[in-house]
Amino acid sequence: MSNTKLQKRIRRHSKIRAKISGTEQKPRFSVSKSNTNIIAQIINDEKGETIVYVWTKNVEGKNLKEKSINAGKKIAELAKDKKIKKVVFDRGGFLYAGNIKALADSARQSGLEF
Repeated sequence: MSNTKLQKRIRRHSKIRAKISGTEQKPRFSVSKSNTNIIAQIINDEKGETIVYVWTKNVEGKNLKEKSINAGKKIAELAKDKKIKKVVFDRGGFLYAGNIKALADSARQSGLEF
């Protein structure tokens, strides 16, 4: 019996979440994606609240890669406004390639440390 892509992603995500958690000093930078959009959030797991979020539907760009680059820049700006510099990256079980990598790299270049 073979596993589906979704089952593999859920297994990867559960392994990641077992090891990382966001605190007030170092919140979790969580990424989720669908076929058409990417959602990036900065979350404090101790309080169970989302501090900042960006959705590519509300970001300028021609395609999803450009939108994810702009979303990375935008979430880094919003994090700076909330005085957040360091985060823990949670890729949500997705492979670190393509749009996820573009979002993470642009957030790093804009000042987030992870």
